[in-house]
Amino acid sequence: MSGFIEALSNPAFPFIRNAFFAGLLSSVLFGILGSVVTVRRIASLAGAISHAVLGGIGMALFFSATNIIPGFPPMAGAIVFALLSAMIIGIVSLKAKQREDTVINAIWAIGMSVGVLFMAKTPGYTDPSSYLFGNILLISNRDLLLMAVLDCIVVFLAWRFYPQIAASSFDEEFARVRNVPAAALFLILLSIVAVAIVLLQTFVGIVMVIAMLTLPAGSAAYVSKSLGGMMLISTIFSAFFSTGGLILGWAFDAPVGAMVVILAGIVFLAAAGIKVVRGR
Repeated sequence: MSGFIEALSNPAFPFIRNAFFAGLLSSVLFGILGSVVTVRRIASLAGAISHAVLGGIGMALFFSATNIIPGFPPMAGAIVFALLSAMIIGIVSLKAKQREDTVINAIWAIGMSVGVLFMAKTPGYTDPSSYLFGNILLISNRDLLLMAVLDCIVVFLAWRFYPQIAASSFDEEFARVRNVPAAALFLILLSIVAVAIVLLQTFVGIVMVIAMLTLPAGSAAYVSKSLGGMMLISTIFSAFFSTGGLILGWAFDAPVGAMVVILAGIVFLAAAGIKVVRGR
């Protein structure tokens, strides 16, 4: 622990500080968006979007390496695929509920397959594991700025439209009766989740980002009494998991993203076990 604190304050290790602040900033997104995703039970939708992102990353790498679109950044390609996937899944979910699972699985599989194909054809060696599992130690100052901006947007929207979000999350039919634009809110939510996934995949990777969108919120659900309380507690849990995972990763020389998710999983399973014991 003392070694980590020394590294955190050491000017020679700026990547440690960036990783620490990235964990705190991402906790806001995990806490607020994860709570809504959990309450609305759309984790599978978020999972499909997070995996489809690989298609945009692979496409951007290929276009940039072959000079079709010189300097095409992977993040731009990821955002394009994420938003496109979010809109397709959202519209199908609203218009044809019975086909939702099929479309989700199709987007999931096609997105990842397109990404792997483009990466295989990209000149040179491209390691997909860096995008699948992430590396918080590679967070840049620009990533921190983008996270901070998205945090401000998400916090403002959650504060400004909290009654509408809560109503549409718990009882969509009631929300429509009260003239709440539930469909528009749903599509906006998926779009914001899509952009957040693109930023957060740098932190824990595409595969594990869905875990951090559900585990802290799932743990918070056992102790919170409202959606607002769930958002707050989930944010605190996320900050604890990210900081704890960073410390454990530093201490044991292990992948930080994996340690974060393992820590979150242990707490979630413990909370679920306590709930079962109390219920009995």
